[in-house]
Amino acid sequence: MAHDVPVIGVLALQGDVREHLIALATADAVAREVRRPEELAEVDGLVIPGGESTTISKLAVLFGLMEPLRARVRAGMPVYGTCAGMIMLADKILDPRSGQETVGGIDMIVRRNAFGRQNESFESAVDMKDVEGDPVEGVFIRAPWVESVGAETEVLAEHGGHIVAVRQGNALATSFHPELTGDHRVHGLFVDMVRAEQGRRSL
Repeated sequence: MAHDVPVIGVLALQGDVREHLIALATADAVAREVRRPEELAEVDGLVIPGGESTTISKLAVLFGLMEPLRARVRAGMPVYGTCAGMIMLADKILDPRSGQETVGGIDMIVRRNAFGRQNESFESAVDMKDVEGDPVEGVFIRAPWVESVGAETEVLAEHGGHIVAVRQGNALATSFHPELTGDHRVHGLFVDMVRAEQGRRSL
């Protein structure tokens, strides 16, 4: 699918969808909500937002999106997951809820709610590879962290000795929420990833 301006979906089953739509639009993408397989088929990339990973997993199955999502990610569609979205992109969850499924796509093991409960949420500056300038301001809300990564997974950022941002091929994930800070450089990085994939597919 080739567009002059990339069309990027936000999985709109649960979570902070609106903030991602705004961040993507600011980063010069056309942003759309995605709730159905036919909507997924129309986008060049996808953001899986924060929220509650178990709920997102169950709703993805209910809406018939889980298998199409897995297929698109396997086929190389760029995808970016924040917080619960990071959990959804993990090949393995250390402590899954009963029946919890993931899309997969990043060779990593993730621990849910690793940074604590809702009332232990915090904001912190994060030095992140591939993002130029000052550190990224990250909001951590019941955030996961990455316990370990495979050989193909690149660590982009750590906080407090724990991995909080990774990339494997066209899949990007952060423990934190950059969309809540007004700093849209991480979304800009993802839009660049989508553009690069568009360029490869148009050759």
